[in-house]
Amino acid sequence: MKAVVFTLGCKVNDVESGSIIRGLKDLGYEVSRELESADLYIINTCAVTSEAERKSRQSIGRALKCNPRAKVIVCGCAAEKNAEAFLEKGVSVFAVVGAKNKNRVLEIVSSDFNETLCGKQVDNGAGAYEEMPLPECLKTRNFVKIQDGCNRFCSYCVIPYLRGRSRSRSVESAAAEILQSTALETVVTGIDISDYRDEQGRDLADLLYAVKDADTRIRLGSMEVSMVTPRLLNALKALKNFAPQFHLSLQSGSNAVLKSMNRHYTREEYLEKCAMIYEAFPDAGITTDIIVGFPTETESDFLQSLAIVEEAGFSQIHAFPYSPREGTNAYKKYKELPAAVKKERVERLLQKGAAQKEKYLKGFIGKELVIVPEHCIDGYTEGYAGNYIRVYTEGETEKRPVRVRVEALFKDGVRGKIADLP
Repeated sequence: MKAVVFTLGCKVNDVESGSIIRGLKDLGYEVSRELESADLYIINTCAVTSEAERKSRQSIGRALKCNPRAKVIVCGCAAEKNAEAFLEKGVSVFAVVGAKNKNRVLEIVSSDFNETLCGKQVDNGAGAYEEMPLPECLKTRNFVKIQDGCNRFCSYCVIPYLRGRSRSRSVESAAAEILQSTALETVVTGIDISDYRDEQGRDLADLLYAVKDADTRIRLGSMEVSMVTPRLLNALKALKNFAPQFHLSLQSGSNAVLKSMNRHYTREEYLEKCAMIYEAFPDAGITTDIIVGFPTETESDFLQSLAIVEEAGFSQIHAFPYSPREGTNAYKKYKELPAAVKKERVERLLQKGAAQKEKYLKGFIGKELVIVPEHCIDGYTEGYAGNYIRVYTEGETEKRPVRVRVEALFKDGVRGKIADLP
């Protein structure tokens, strides 16, 4: 029997798909992540934007073109948000499982597809953190999920309504997976790792101290401003092998827009936290997300977002046009800005971000960076430094950490020569 687990959306979805894949293999299935002919399709959906929802719905039809007689189970955020949208398509959807209890997918399969579940949304109560089968450890970069759900309720975001309240894995469970990782790099991820706190009250700093001697290079996933404290920075300094990249969510450089987004910090506080990071890790890369064209954003507000790109010294930004999400406070309260305004502002912000990225990269010419090689394409080995600079070296390199002396800007990163093993 063959199964396909097709994933849309975030890295957390990807980790959860990896757990489902491990469970399916334990049940005797051959499993692929690509849409190809199979007996069973698990579609792990996303609802962060309307476009993500549309692609999630389309994927069912794409799967059934490969095998019209296959069983289909839909899970994830889009399924949680609107189960009927999948059940009304007139296709052979066996069951719709939401976002909060994806282990139920494996229960359905192991029950030999109990017909009583056919065409129904499975109940998805979200209580304690749900432990899933450990996903297979990838050789280069592995992801370990430590937390799920969100308590922030930003006015533009539907995810807290779909994944439920924040809940965290125990330090012992998370630390065990990180310590046994054989990957060159392990990314600690979750929906909101800033809110990590297990049932004994231990926070992310406690988890980091528990894995301080791990051989794998440890990188943190997206985090909130509130997470940057002297306690956390000291825990990161204690790590044997830390990747000093901080994906610090911004969303807007305007205090007025931040307030209407229900983001609980100011641009001044954000810049203060950036300064704390640079003081602790001078070569750190700070990356961020910025939403452009929020309904309350004026041209003056947008100019503040443009200005903070250089003020914060971002190494890279991700800019997204605001996408209205039904059920959120922003959807109920505000009228959307014209699409042309959002598009024009996104283009200006991306240009600003590209110029700032180039400035950041130039600062490393002549310096040495330790990279984790990933693959060789067109005669160049590509890999990432700890601060998330993409580094290219000529020829093929063994998949182990190497030290590279940076010589010049190249493609979307820098080019250099291998100096020595770290």
